[in-house]
Amino acid sequence: MSLPLSVLDLAPVVSGTSAAESVRRTVDLAQLAERLGYVRYWFAEHHSLPSVASSSPEVLIAHVAAHTERIRVGSGGIMLPNHVPLRIAEAFHTLAALHPGRIDLGIGRAPGSEPIASQALRAFDGNAFSSLMSELMQLSRGLYEPGHPFHTLTVMPPDVERPPMFLLGSSGASATSAGRAGLGYAFASHFSATDPAPAIATYRENFQPGEAFAKPHAILGVAAVCAETDEAAQRLATTMELAWLRIEQGEFLPLPSPEEADAYAFTAGERASIQRRRQLTVTGRPKTVREEIERRVVAAGADEAMVVTNIWSHEARLRSYELLAAA
Repeated sequence: MSLPLSVLDLAPVVSGTSAAESVRRTVDLAQLAERLGYVRYWFAEHHSLPSVASSSPEVLIAHVAAHTERIRVGSGGIMLPNHVPLRIAEAFHTLAALHPGRIDLGIGRAPGSEPIASQALRAFDGNAFSSLMSELMQLSRGLYEPGHPFHTLTVMPPDVERPPMFLLGSSGASATSAGRAGLGYAFASHFSATDPAPAIATYRENFQPGEAFAKPHAILGVAAVCAETDEAAQRLATTMELAWLRIEQGEFLPLPSPEEADAYAFTAGERASIQRRRQLTVTGRPKTVREEIERRVVAAGADEAMVVTNIWSHEARLRSYELLAAA
């Protein structure tokens, strides 16, 4: 099976390294991903989290697109309640003018932050998402009819190939919305334990051909750690596991090193929590990881896998993507 692979980058902050360095490292991974044949390179949007440096995906998209040549670069995603649609339309039209045929616009409804950050962002209520999405699409495509206040607005620059839009989600509701709007759909299996198959089936059943997609295109998010041996991969994954445990406890700390994970005194309950979360992450040697990702994509009815690898060592992270691509 020739499975299209893509990258989701949160610009993870690791202990002992600055957040600024985490941002700069995105270029290393993006350039490697391009050389290895990955299809897309997307940035998440999170705010005021010491563990994640990807707070401004549109800025990171511009930087990485300028330092690569072919790989598609996009957002995974812009959390629309944090923004006004006109501003996002303008930003992504500008990106499309600078990098024709290479920009994706992934959008989501989650806040991507703690409530106080949403307050500081003056974020819209999550219930407003549908209207925000509709407004974004109509502004970008110039669909407002005469008589509507926005009919006279022009999203600048207008003479670009508009970026294909993807809706991110993990539910039947998001799948239905994506399908009816003729968008791509990305299911967040990298953090959601919900079976993606029903939602992706719903997406396909409701799909109406749109401007960017003549047929459905579903992406499955997958958390994965790949190394030369199963044992080495599992040791690398301990940093992600401890980080997730801390998040469950309300602590958004930089990714710990394997040594920090070794020294942590896990309770029985914490070990049980980690064991449950291990079911979400594909960990092991290249053949094991590749086959399991392919199995999950087929079982979900998806067309592409978008891989997120959050581990402490930058070199091991690069190697993980390299081994997966070669498997």
